[in-house]
Amino acid sequence: MILSVCIVLMLIAGIFAGYFYAPDLGKFYEIILYLIIFLIGIELGQSFKLTEIRKLGILAIKLPLATMTGSMLGGVTTALLLKMKLKWGLAIGAGCGWYSLTGPLIAKYSPIYGTLGFLANIGRELIAILLYPLLLKITKKEIIISIGGATTMDTTLPIITKLGGPELALIAFIHGFVLTILIPIVLSFIVQL
Repeated sequence: MILSVCIVLMLIAGIFAGYFYAPDLGKFYEIILYLIIFLIGIELGQSFKLTEIRKLGILAIKLPLATMTGSMLGGVTTALLLKMKLKWGLAIGAGCGWYSLTGPLIAKYSPIYGTLGFLANIGRELIAILLYPLLLKITKKEIIISIGGATTMDTTLPIITKLGGPELALIAFIHGFVLTILIPIVLSFIVQL
């Protein structure tokens, strides 16, 4: 709950800062994101052994690819329902919950769809946090990881680990990590179409 409140407060503070003063941040946000990923990698390296990663096998690739495909199909479906260009629905879906990248990247091409991409992907993270405990009771533990998208390697990882068990921590982290590698590539390709 505190995380959700902090996210909303930071969004509101950012809107006011952007309204009254629009600093040129350039690529600063990307540098911060890479630093965060690096720090998470250090933490993971201290926590898991390489042999545990090998045990996951094909699931380590299949699950994130299915998540990306499902997210993009959801984006296309939403675009059709809202009668917007498929490109933007596809791009927003391809964000897979990574709101801090999706919003700014799409905003370079369309501020409106950038805002929508940010809100849709932050919504995905919040929905994952709220629904994970409920869906865990009716769905396989490994499959339910996909609702968190890329956030499974950071913000939703503690919830997945606590409720799903420590054996899911590695699967969730790798799921989020693979998506974190894929999203910038896929998203950049889509917005340039």
